[in-house]
Amino acid sequence: MSTATIDGLEVRYQVFGSGAPLLLFAPGGFDATIEKWRAASAWTGIDALDALAIQFQVIAYDRRESGQSGGRVEHLSWRTYARQAKALLDQLKIESALVLGGCMGCSVALAFAVDYPEATRALLLHWPVGGFRWKATGRDRFERHYRLASSHGLPGVVERARIGKSFWMDPEAGPWASVIARDPSFAEDFIRQDLNRYLGLVAVSGRGLFDRDTATGAAPEEIIGINAPALIIPGDDASHATSAAHYLRELLPNGSFWNVSPLAQTTREVCDRIIEFSRQLS
Repeated sequence: MSTATIDGLEVRYQVFGSGAPLLLFAPGGFDATIEKWRAASAWTGIDALDALAIQFQVIAYDRRESGQSGGRVEHLSWRTYARQAKALLDQLKIESALVLGGCMGCSVALAFAVDYPEATRALLLHWPVGGFRWKATGRDRFERHYRLASSHGLPGVVERARIGKSFWMDPEAGPWASVIARDPSFAEDFIRQDLNRYLGLVAVSGRGLFDRDTATGAAPEEIIGINAPALIIPGDDASHATSAAHYLRELLPNGSFWNVSPLAQTTREVCDRIIEFSRQLS
């Protein structure tokens, strides 16, 4: 594993394999770490990173506020997350890459493709998040943290975060829980900020990230303008509504829909399909 300072934040990343660059936006909701490509429910059975590294130069990283990467208290948006990924590519002197998003990483991938079309060779979208229940659960997550911060103040947030659970595992702990838990200096600065400003950032971030009942990450008018070839692999549960995948199928002008039930998708078959799709682009 390696670390780099990008936009003032420490980023933990790993680059391995050879071939066309493949930038990975991890699954795992707000716990988007390198390890999720091996441990998340849809990525077990084989080591997907090793399987993909046979064909690609794989670039995996802990998204900001996740795992061992740093964070900053500011308005969080899909574009905020995409900007970090582009800066990582710039740090590695990679001009463009195929982009693979898993779960919530699909939303980051869409934002990346909208803002950085010249850096997006193709979009590979595995189980895009979306649907009414996804929106409702996501907003509730931020609202629960807002209520805890309102009633217990910033010291109460730090106390809750130091239990050691991520925002994904413990919504009351907040989006910056992982950084608070492992970085004492960040925790000290966190307590000293203005509470009302903080509450405003939490409210705006939650509403912006979960702003629609279908696939999040970019507005439909923006998605229609993504010209990169796209492979859509549908999910089918409360977080990855199949309707969200069909929405992207409708909007992406160069989209290809893998019409296979999630129950029939093994990690090996998914990796093989991604490799096959990328070879067709050559």
